[in-house]
Amino acid sequence: MADANSATRAAGRARVKSSTPVFLVGDIQATISWYQRIGFEAEYFPPGFGILSRDDVRIFVQGHPGYKRPHDPGRYERDAWDLYIETDNVAALFAEFSDQPEVEITGALSERDYGQIEFEVTDPNGYVLVFAQPSDS
Repeated sequence: MADANSATRAAGRARVKSSTPVFLVGDIQATISWYQRIGFEAEYFPPGFGILSRDDVRIFVQGHPGYKRPHDPGRYERDAWDLYIETDNVAALFAEFSDQPEVEITGALSERDYGQIEFEVTDPNGYVLVFAQPSDS
């Protein structure tokens, strides 16, 4: 893979560096407070917008009063993740979140057949966040 990336840059193409999800939310202050409970910091938030970060992960939240996430009847019949976050100690993060009564853990800490140890939480807006690390680390 390194060879393919080197060849792409050598051809003069711009390098894509990162991505940041933008979650639409009904109550921006409640959303920011919830993310702060799980260790995110609010870096900057003009009216109706928030930038949340924890270590190398950033999430943008944009407020739309009265916004409700569209219902997808098939969403809960399959894994439907909104954000997949890798960590270096998923068990410690699971313990940290388990101590927070406001945090809804919707997927237990478990080793998956594709080589990851993961758990899921659902934020107050219905967004599903997965925290994971390779099972061999």
